[in-house]
Amino acid sequence: MKKKVNTSIFISGKGSNLKSLIQFSLLKNSPIKISIIITNNIKAKGLNYADKYKIKKKIIRFHDKRIAENKILKILIHNNVKLICLAGFMKILSKTFIKKFRGKILNIHPSLLPKYRGLNTHERAINNKEKFSGCTVHFVNHKLDSGKIILQKKVKILKNDNPISLSKKILKQEHKLYPKAIRKILVNF
Repeated sequence: MKKKVNTSIFISGKGSNLKSLIQFSLLKNSPIKISIIITNNIKAKGLNYADKYKIKKKIIRFHDKRIAENKILKILIHNNVKLICLAGFMKILSKTFIKKFRGKILNIHPSLLPKYRGLNTHERAINNKEKFSGCTVHFVNHKLDSGKIILQKKVKILKNDNPISLSKKILKQEHKLYPKAIRKILVNF
């Protein structure tokens, strides 16, 4: 069995995808080991999972993006991180940062990209009377939610769906899709 790839998860909020990725990483046949969790939000509820699963964590304030990113790069190098998974990380990374990890930063987004980049995806999909929404795992590039798509999962929007019910349905699929996408890209890593 190949050595597990040292991975860092970047979060800003509740951390439900973080929890899912931690559980995935603990499987015997998982290709990743989560070495460190990074957040820009001292109140991120997802940090509780770092404590629960005894994973290192760092809180990096983004008062100055360049300084924050330099700190993060040092932490990643120190922890021999080879893969970054963004999971509800609400900061946009600079071109310089992305270049240093080109092809090794993934993000999960709650829409069928290229539709509905950015925020409020569920409201926009419902307001536009879409029949489907879903989630996308993609490589991160310097444009918001525009990197090469790795995998997508469609979710039917029902007549009685609202942004909250749709969000819950899509989140369930995100938890399945992210591990599949990681397996897919790590085959050729």
